[in-house]
Amino acid sequence: METDMKPSAIGDAEIESIRRDIKILQKQLQDGRIDPNMLARQIATFSELLNRVEGEQKQHKQGQHFKALYDVSRVIGSSLDLQTVLNQVMDAVIQLTGAERGFLMLRDDDGELTVQAARNFDQQTLGSDEFKYSRTIANKVLDEGKPILTMNAAEDPRFAQNESIIGQALRSIMATPLRARGQVMGVAYVDNRVFAGLFNQEDLDALDALAGQAAVALDNAMLFSATDEKLAARVDELQQLRRMDLLLNQTLDMDTALRYTLEWACRLGGARNGFLGLLEADTGKLRIVQQYGEVAEQDIREFLEDVYPDIPQVVSKNETMLLPALGGVQSLAVPVRREQNMVGVLVLNAEDDETFMPEQQDLVERIATRAAIAIENARLYAAVQAADVAKSEFVGIVAHDLKVPMTSILGYSELTMLEGGLTERQQEFQMTIKKTVKRMEMLVADLADISRIETGHFFMNETHVSVAEVVQAVKDGTMTEIEARHHTYIEDIEPGLPDMWVDYYRLVQVLTNLVSNAYKYTPEGGTIMLRARRIDGRIQFAVRDTGIGLSEEAIAKLGTKFWRASDEFTRSQPGTGLGYAITSSLVEQMGSSIEIVSEVGKGSQFTFSVMIAAD
Repeated sequence: METDMKPSAIGDAEIESIRRDIKILQKQLQDGRIDPNMLARQIATFSELLNRVEGEQKQHKQGQHFKALYDVSRVIGSSLDLQTVLNQVMDAVIQLTGAERGFLMLRDDDGELTVQAARNFDQQTLGSDEFKYSRTIANKVLDEGKPILTMNAAEDPRFAQNESIIGQALRSIMATPLRARGQVMGVAYVDNRVFAGLFNQEDLDALDALAGQAAVALDNAMLFSATDEKLAARVDELQQLRRMDLLLNQTLDMDTALRYTLEWACRLGGARNGFLGLLEADTGKLRIVQQYGEVAEQDIREFLEDVYPDIPQVVSKNETMLLPALGGVQSLAVPVRREQNMVGVLVLNAEDDETFMPEQQDLVERIATRAAIAIENARLYAAVQAADVAKSEFVGIVAHDLKVPMTSILGYSELTMLEGGLTERQQEFQMTIKKTVKRMEMLVADLADISRIETGHFFMNETHVSVAEVVQAVKDGTMTEIEARHHTYIEDIEPGLPDMWVDYYRLVQVLTNLVSNAYKYTPEGGTIMLRARRIDGRIQFAVRDTGIGLSEEAIAKLGTKFWRASDEFTRSQPGTGLGYAITSSLVEQMGSSIEIVSEVGKGSQFTFSVMIAAD
């Protein structure tokens, strides 16, 4: 049985023995007496030795190939940058094959080969003017997907007549396909223009093995590069959408929200102009409310249906549509909908001969989704504003119309008292009527103030006002109730305070309200203090009590119209929940705000300031 035996290594003793035999043969040759048998034995020994040397050289070269492949595999996997990987692969190919130069070519979108890396033995990049290689061989490898080796292209019958072979005097050439995921993605090509027979089949096998690794590395780098580009585009897109979200969230004005929506849709969608139509509930038509870019005169209409005949299909199907080109320009119609409810339609017109790509359509759809929320919020806000204005106007009318009958009731009640002849019980009834009308007058006055403040018809009449006059007026208006509740009243007024520049009656109203709240929400026998002092060029007023105090939650709600605390003591006191809201608004009109310091069970302090009158 025959077996392939690995040639044994040549040892030092064997070499020394051959040297001795050579000397003996040399001596016999000099003496003219050569032993034929010995000569035959030595020739056979030399022949065997050459075979073994050749085998060792072959093994050494294979070892070099394996080492080079190992080194290359580590290098080309160290980066995902496409150009870096291309250069690494090309340098590795030249190092492995000993070629003069090499080219790495990848298939482009048209199926043609494009040089992506060109390097020489010194690891230098070749200029485009040096891209002279056999395109015939490269294309043959690309088309057939098989490697090609030629020892001397100038004499190879397959290529000898090729113009590039003759013109460039090409000799040794190797080329192999770069294959990844079952597809040929390019070609690795090396050559030498000086020496013939530089490459052999083993070199081609090594190049083919390297090409397999290189193709995987290149494919990974290309995928990473494409993914990185898509990621960058996605991040930019998200940043643009976030910017649009911020703009839309900063406004509740309908026109502004509509303008932002159309502008961003056209800019990000790559449109030259566009329209935004809102669906009318009564007619079911899309009224054009915004337009962007230069619009042809014939397109300036009232409804979208008048410009684009296919718009009703968009409404009925409630989905994005590419409309038939009008005047050679493609249009994109995107519904603006909240959940499944149609709000309006965006229509964008592309540049001449351009079309809307799927990613552009998707982006515009996302803009429309975001815009629908902002548009609905703006609609609701406008409706709330309109209702609030109507309410304020209604309250103002009611407050005005109630004054006449209340004045009549109060007048007739007083006349009845003057006529006399009433029993004690009847006089009590008349006093109750007068007190009730007085409370109604206060409520009507509060409603009138709220109406004027909310509708912007409230004005201050600033004059020079004395601190002492205001403090006395507040005392005169509240002392009866303070004494009735057995409170202690303290005034802490800094001497020599200058005049203020303020509306006298409104300042008295503010302080009276704060003092009234202080005595109402302080259990009997408490202390009420009114303080005034000069601080930082203004007159600061403070009203302090030893009452029930306020929690943090109550302070946060204080000033909400018609809100009152739910505890039993508060509910036992008369009030509508309007007084503090009016007081706070009046103080803001005076250029200040009320600072509240309060602790439940220990009392509260309300502080604000007014302007000092100029000399």
